[in-house]
Amino acid sequence: MIKKNKALAICICGEESNSDMADQGEIKVEEEEELSTDIRDWSTHQVREWARNLAGVGETVADILFQEGICGLSLLALDETRLKSINVKFGTAILLLDARDKVVNLKKEESPSSKNEPGTPCKPYPFCRYHNTNRYVENGILDVTESGATDLIEPCHEYKAFINTTNETKMGKFISEVIRFAAACMNSRTNGTIHFGIGDKPDFTHGQVLGVVVEDKEAYANKLKSTIDSYFEHKHIQAAQMCIKPPRFVGVLNKNMTSSDKCVIEVDIVPDSMICKEDHYHTFSTDTKKAKKKGRGTNETQEESKQFFVRDGGSSRDLLKNTTFAKPMEEYNTYVGSVANRSKLRKQAEEKHLTVIKSSTQGFRLSQMITGGSHSLDKSHFEQYVIVTNKSHPSQFESLGFLVELNPTAVLDFDPESAKHGLLCHFDQQSTVKPHLPAKYRITEGVEDIASKLKLTRNTSWVFCNGGIEDEAPSDIDQWLMDKGASVRDVISFLCRKDVLPNKRFLVVFLLLSPVSEKMDPLVETFTTFCQELRGTEQILSICDNENAFISWKNLIEARCGINISGRCINELSFAEVNGTILSLLPKYRRASRFLPCGGGSKVLLEKKVERSLNTLDVLCVNQCEGGNEDKIAIEENFYKGGKVSWWNFYFSEQPGSTPFIKRDKFDFIMSTVIPELCSLRKACVLLNLMHVPGCGGTTLAMHTLWAHREKFRCAVLKDNNAEFTEVAEQVVKLLMYDHEEKLPRVPVLLMIDDFDDMEKVFDLQQLLDKQCAKKDIQSKSAQIIVLNCMRSESPEPTEPNADTVFIGNNLSEKEQKLFEEKLVEIEKTHKNTETFYGFMIMKKNFKQEYVEGVVRNTLKSFNVNQKHAKLLAVLVLLNVYCKGASLSVSLCEEFLGLQPKPICGTVKVEEGFGKFSTLISSCSVEGKVVFKAVKMIHSKISQQCLQELTTTHKVSKADITDILLTTNEIYESTQGKDKLLQDVHQILVKRNFSAEDECQFSPLILDIAKETQGLEEMVLESASKRFQKDAVIAQLLSRYYYLKKKDFQQAKMWAKNAKDLSKDSSYMADTSAQVIKFELKNAIASCKDVTPDKLAMFLQLAQSAIEAFKETQNLAKKESLQRLQQKRDNGSFNTSGCLGEIQVGVLIIHVLERIPVFSTDNVRHAIMKQVLSGDVKLHDVERNDPRHKDKHYYVILRQFEEVLYELKYRMKLNFDFLDNFFVNLGSRFGMKDSREQVAQMELFRCFTKYAELFCKTDSVALLKNKKMQSMMKVDQAREFLEKAKADTYCGILNVLTNNLPTEVLEKILRQYDLICAQNPTVKEKINFIYVNVVLSCIKLKSTVLKPYSTLIDCLCHVLREPIPLSDNLPLHFIAIVLLWPQQFYPESRSLGKYISQIKTSYHSVMKEVYNGKRPIVHFFLGKKQGYERLVPFRAIKSCITAEQEKFASVWENGQIWKEQKVEELLLRVRGEVRNRLILADTCIPDLKVEVTPVFRSQLGGHGEGSKVSFFVGFSMNGPVAIDIN
Repeated sequence: MIKKNKALAICICGEESNSDMADQGEIKVEEEEELSTDIRDWSTHQVREWARNLAGVGETVADILFQEGICGLSLLALDETRLKSINVKFGTAILLLDARDKVVNLKKEESPSSKNEPGTPCKPYPFCRYHNTNRYVENGILDVTESGATDLIEPCHEYKAFINTTNETKMGKFISEVIRFAAACMNSRTNGTIHFGIGDKPDFTHGQVLGVVVEDKEAYANKLKSTIDSYFEHKHIQAAQMCIKPPRFVGVLNKNMTSSDKCVIEVDIVPDSMICKEDHYHTFSTDTKKAKKKGRGTNETQEESKQFFVRDGGSSRDLLKNTTFAKPMEEYNTYVGSVANRSKLRKQAEEKHLTVIKSSTQGFRLSQMITGGSHSLDKSHFEQYVIVTNKSHPSQFESLGFLVELNPTAVLDFDPESAKHGLLCHFDQQSTVKPHLPAKYRITEGVEDIASKLKLTRNTSWVFCNGGIEDEAPSDIDQWLMDKGASVRDVISFLCRKDVLPNKRFLVVFLLLSPVSEKMDPLVETFTTFCQELRGTEQILSICDNENAFISWKNLIEARCGINISGRCINELSFAEVNGTILSLLPKYRRASRFLPCGGGSKVLLEKKVERSLNTLDVLCVNQCEGGNEDKIAIEENFYKGGKVSWWNFYFSEQPGSTPFIKRDKFDFIMSTVIPELCSLRKACVLLNLMHVPGCGGTTLAMHTLWAHREKFRCAVLKDNNAEFTEVAEQVVKLLMYDHEEKLPRVPVLLMIDDFDDMEKVFDLQQLLDKQCAKKDIQSKSAQIIVLNCMRSESPEPTEPNADTVFIGNNLSEKEQKLFEEKLVEIEKTHKNTETFYGFMIMKKNFKQEYVEGVVRNTLKSFNVNQKHAKLLAVLVLLNVYCKGASLSVSLCEEFLGLQPKPICGTVKVEEGFGKFSTLISSCSVEGKVVFKAVKMIHSKISQQCLQELTTTHKVSKADITDILLTTNEIYESTQGKDKLLQDVHQILVKRNFSAEDECQFSPLILDIAKETQGLEEMVLESASKRFQKDAVIAQLLSRYYYLKKKDFQQAKMWAKNAKDLSKDSSYMADTSAQVIKFELKNAIASCKDVTPDKLAMFLQLAQSAIEAFKETQNLAKKESLQRLQQKRDNGSFNTSGCLGEIQVGVLIIHVLERIPVFSTDNVRHAIMKQVLSGDVKLHDVERNDPRHKDKHYYVILRQFEEVLYELKYRMKLNFDFLDNFFVNLGSRFGMKDSREQVAQMELFRCFTKYAELFCKTDSVALLKNKKMQSMMKVDQAREFLEKAKADTYCGILNVLTNNLPTEVLEKILRQYDLICAQNPTVKEKINFIYVNVVLSCIKLKSTVLKPYSTLIDCLCHVLREPIPLSDNLPLHFIAIVLLWPQQFYPESRSLGKYISQIKTSYHSVMKEVYNGKRPIVHFFLGKKQGYERLVPFRAIKSCITAEQEKFASVWENGQIWKEQKVEELLLRVRGEVRNRLILADTCIPDLKVEVTPVFRSQLGGHGEGSKVSFFVGFSMNGPVAIDIN
């Protein structure tokens, strides 16, 4: 209230009041009561007293006003018509309105500069945000004061008017003020925002929005970033850059809500505890910094320019500034001393204010309220919509498509610029609108006539409620009610009439595109009017997209109307989610558009362009199949006959009258246990394996799982298993992030992959998905992508389900059988020919072989291989048996069978072309390079039985069918599906099944043909070579057949040469040429009884040729591996066959030499051979000392191959060590064992045994007992023993951890090293001595020969101080990192950082040619105990899990293993902080931090620079790694 002034008194009290006292119980307004000059503040009592005192009005009229509840705001909205409607006569009405206008004009005269007066309070722009649509209104007042630190998280504020600066000084002023404020916030550890363009006292109201004109916004951002370096100390530059955020430019609207060219510049400061730690920050003038760099200036000058700012109330104060205090530095020193405590408080505050993300249900609520409970926008409840909205932002338009679809009857738009570049401008491009001013709604004639003129039910009536058209000027917020309030009330009253819009059948939606923060905002008055007209809020819905806007709106409405509108508000969804949710309720959109879930029932529209860009994925949407009109009968028949399940099958089963889709027993286990557990894992991409016997419904169960999760996850199926995995990963992550990049938590992606034939490929895809998540910095505090791997199992035996693997066998439970019986009853009611629904019936019969045999026998009765359709069926059967997912394109079948379109009835179904056999095939769609329709066999059991029936009953062998397939040109004439067919044919000819027991030499088809019709396989392969003339692999296959089966080495060499010519740079083709020579040599030796000189010459010539060929293979293999490494797309591993092949040839040479007289008579001659092959003795010396002249011819031959013989041991040992290094230090990237590598290792062991027999003949027991033997001889013998035990290399010693070497042998090995180290050991032997002790401690900690831990550390430190050969760097630095990881202080521990850098360099130098497609094996983990017990070997971790190899690999990859209690009890969890995508681990030495590399970089997603994390530490040859990062 203000004191009554004379002018107002004259206006109000024109004459003496003759009114009586107010009735008892009413408030009496005395003559001296002060009235506000602003009518809007008057109460109903004050309006009555004012009217009573007006001349010519009288008490009766004043009472009428009181009884009608007319307050100041209502008084402003009155006009003659409204006064007449409450029985106020025309003359009295004129007096009332004239007196009111005088009061209003008087207020205007009293404040001629009202335009510059401060407005009402408003909220500051959200802290640390850049993409909100908030804008300030000129002269608004920020409702926060300039302040110092409060709770450290709530930002303090500082205001700068920024108006008394010239263009020349503006940038400098901006920079200096930001630096001053930022340093103060960083030292005070409080968040803060400095605002430029906000006024302060005394010239303005505190927090008044002024705005500034900025011509080049980018210049401010660039200048700030570039000049931070000049103000902060060098060591603090990075921290300052991270704490000082880029400037934000917040638009300023004029008071009438039109746009201006002004903005407020804001800079946020965030002194995160992980960045600032316990540092304190000085700033300098830029001149001083330059002087320091150049060495100019005195210390005094530099000290004077040094500042230390802190927040002190609403300003920043420099504690180093000269003061009048006696002890000027005392406050500074005290403050610096308190920084550690402030940092602690900051960290506590951050932990307290961590965002808690709650599960929202507002998507369901929006669906409920926008439809009135019908959950469909089919006008079954609300028939029409009225939209009330305010100032929009262009970024919102793409998320407001639902407005067009709602087709609102009217839009009350309070944005005066809506037609120019606002919502109307956008809306008008998509719909027909009719813009109006509110005056058009005044009832001046019949209601229907007005509605007709407005075209109210034909077009959207767009009402400009604050000017903007027809030259009507917009009003400021505080003037709007008086200028335009009455006319807008007319609009509302008109729309709410029962004869205009259907009673209770329309909804008013307040769409708050900008925050509403003032009580005088027109939307508040509009809401109040609608609330009055509709008698409540049941027909009113408010929508905004953030909590601050909601709270402000709710509070204003509660203050104005006294009601809580929380239950009628949507505020937790983004406008994109609001858009998607509403569009999904429209029947036409459910048919024409597709929607993705966003959680809580909300949805977003999946734009067609985006979906088409996800071309490797079949995306399953929330509204999949809705509104479609597919042929239910045809789709169900195809499925029941054996076709692949489609989404339609699940959809149809949910429709009224259908029984539910059959749930397999494992379905609920997957839904309720497996997937929730996987979601809890702290890894971006996790794997769920659904292993199934072919034909038992595994794919159907997987798709059923996706269907059931389509509203909870974003579900998709990988279309083509041969798609580029990098592209797949990009698209999956795009699906994950679509339309909620900034929103957390995201809805995870559930990706189904089907029929992968190699688990390594599955892991490849998982790794790329993980990398893509890391690239996009997607946090992995929970699983973001779940890969549902549906894979055929080679074994029909069921396995126990574990956390990430589920097995589906071919044996139904009683419950499942009952469900199939119930479904059959339903099927028989709706379908004919159910007896041909073999896919369904096989399962219903519980996979009984008798049923399958009967079906096949009856169907194939009339089979005649000379008929075209029979030939095609035989080919399809063969392909389906030997190639998973094989098919024949429909166009191929049509051309081959001569099917032509009928002139009247259209095309013939391709199934009809197969005649009686049509019941055995089904149609399908094939995704490959192109998408095409195809046919396949209905069931794997049917295929297998058909092949059996053809061979036994109809005498059509596998060779016959393969011959038809390879020689019938018509099969390959169809262009559609030709590539896929050739790929399938190639696969059945070439692809072998490998196992750990042996190496399969040929594909299952070739082996079966050879077994069934021996000899015909050669003709088949010859036909294959003609069909695939330019194919190196087929030529290689022919070569392998001739040298393995036919022993025809000339033919084999010819085909090997063809293969090599077709693929010149392939190590595998070069290896085939080498293998031919090796097998020719092996065969020649085996068939030779006596080795004559001529035979010896032939053998050694072949051996020399083979060695050269294998060396070429090795060189090509290394070249290939380096190329793959550079391409970063091929995960193929190093081809070891060249190394192994050379070793095998060496063994063959030893076998040959043992049989010639020169070396075969006795042990002495055998020892001479050892020396010759070691290069220690020359052949001419042996010959000179050999009294037997009859061996002369052998010496002649041997001397021709001296180079091969002298290098034999060296080359064999080189290859043994190389392969040991490869197999011991590098493993599968996913912990799985490669069966081919296992076979190679078994062969390597056999060869080494033969090598050791010759080169390592020693008796360790005799060696230790013989005291008289010379010490040097003892050492030599000890070294031979170590070589024989494969303990002469660190790799061989580490391998003891996995090969179960007896403890006694390992102790003997240590004794040998004791012996050697007592003499003159090499650096390598000293290092091996350390390794033996470490490995022995892991196997037998209490061994009596084990050296004390401290002794071993001393030995290590001694070695580290010696000159180290390059070849010994890798093993030495590895064991140094393992042993010197701080548990107590060792001086050498200070060098850990250097050792880690050096081991990485050594690893890449030594292993770069072979490590592509591999992961360095983690040999040890850091445990909780001390000494030797601190080292936990990998096998100790593996023993905590009782699982098969593949399952162990999976739980390792998913990270589930780290949740095992036994593992957690073993390992020490280390803390550290994130730095440059690596982690600096804390140690027991306070100022020593050690760099470790994350095994899964995606686990760093969401962890910003400096974030604190905890993890387990593992030790690999590429340095320490971090596992299970929290």
